[in-house]
Amino acid sequence: MIPVLLSEGNTLSRIEHPMRRTRRSVTIHDVAKAAGVSVSTVSRVLNDKDDVSPETSEKVQSVIEALGYTSSLAARSMRSRRTNVIGLIMPDVASAYCSDVLRGINRAIAQLDYDLIVYTTGDIRKYGTADQERQYVLLLNGSIADGVIVVTPAATSFSTDAPVVTIDPNNESPDCPGIIATNREGALAAMNYLTGLGHRRIGFITGRLDLMSACHRLLGYQDGLAAAGIPLDDELIQIGDYTTETALASCRKLLTLSDPPTAIFASNDMSAVGVYQAAQEAGVRIPEDLSVVGFDNLPESTYLNPALTTIDQFVEEMGSIAIEMVVKLVKGEILESNLHKIPTQLVVRDSCASVKERIQDKPPGTHQEETRQAETLK
Repeated sequence: MIPVLLSEGNTLSRIEHPMRRTRRSVTIHDVAKAAGVSVSTVSRVLNDKDDVSPETSEKVQSVIEALGYTSSLAARSMRSRRTNVIGLIMPDVASAYCSDVLRGINRAIAQLDYDLIVYTTGDIRKYGTADQERQYVLLLNGSIADGVIVVTPAATSFSTDAPVVTIDPNNESPDCPGIIATNREGALAAMNYLTGLGHRRIGFITGRLDLMSACHRLLGYQDGLAAAGIPLDDELIQIGDYTTETALASCRKLLTLSDPPTAIFASNDMSAVGVYQAAQEAGVRIPEDLSVVGFDNLPESTYLNPALTTIDQFVEEMGSIAIEMVVKLVKGEILESNLHKIPTQLVVRDSCASVKERIQDKPPGTHQEETRQAETLK
């Protein structure tokens, strides 16, 4: 069996047929012999040296293509001190957020002469992955990659000389350059929108509180209540982890309160999906009975029924900017700022309704609390 290394140290076994021989790899010596030149000439062609005639270079390139020769990362690194590979470490490539980041990274790296290698640390909800992230950074930056991007890291620092850029770092002043959205301002915009619709009982499902983004969104929620003169009610806050499953359980608790919320602000779009599921289970209509706001503006948010009102933090752009930053660092350039902040934007769709609209849709004598809220708007 031949193990093929995947993320998390998993292996995929490829069974070779007992009568099939493994094809010998083509070497730089094979290319030199077939082209009728020296090994050093092939090496100069591979490294784009200008001291090789166009005719010889074209001949060597033709032989390389015909034989299917590929220079190994190790050999490339020894020759140029670079591998032209960027490493990417993220919690789970299957998550909607990570997929969006990956799209942005892929779009940016396609314009550059770099390859990408991806490692995952496992489930996106994990908190104790800091040591694993550090090990992956050391592995990649040791010889495989020129620089590394880490998405939503649990670690606060990395011991490496090679460039590291983080997306959604977990502290205010990361040791390495990072990219983050204006999470507090975005959450405040969501809350101002809901309170502007007349909602005063607003539930909140947090994200992973080991991440700066989640903490800032919680602060934005609290700021929004304070701005509207609404007392903070701890029973309306549920601790989440940015996953749909946890948000589903959290929303069930909120909907069974003696005085349930008229609106729920979920810390990310995938948590909002959990809110939709819980509402459907309970026979609660969105937005007629419950208004919902998410955070991320993932493509999936437009496919929900009704389409989700959310905060856009331009996730794909984060991926593209991360590539630009790490490549600049690899080239020895200086970044304008150690922490790149991306402004957020409220995207209004169909998942919210005003309290007045909700009162008009209810039978007489029901939802006394909503009636009281509507009176305050007059």
